[in-house]
Amino acid sequence: MIQRGDIFLADLDPVTGSEQGGIRPIVVVQNDTGNRNSPTVIAAAVTSNVDKTPVPTHVELIVPQLPKDSMVLLEQIRTLDKSRLMHRIGRVSPVQLMEIDEGLYISFGLLREDAVNPLDGT
Repeated sequence: MIQRGDIFLADLDPVTGSEQGGIRPIVVVQNDTGNRNSPTVIAAAVTSNVDKTPVPTHVELIVPQLPKDSMVLLEQIRTLDKSRLMHRIGRVSPVQLMEIDEGLYISFGLLREDAVNPLDGT
């Protein structure tokens, strides 16, 4: 079963413009109810180009199964048909999943600047 936090190799083509494409790792960010019941998953693209300008929506991934240093791009979220998922590579750690959640809050504008962060209480 596909679970939130799983890392899969996926075929993201076709793409347009600046979308991440090709066969690359993705991190499943959809909740597990959706993962069980939907023919699609919501996922974030992963890149090994870690020299990108650091932004709050980029989270470093430390996963032994990835051959290169990588980061998940939480501004590159896509809904994918499950047929695009080729095979499971691994899973992010609970700490990394919390960092991904923080990046998703920022990416989707779910935190006001004066709001308390529900993930760390600040």
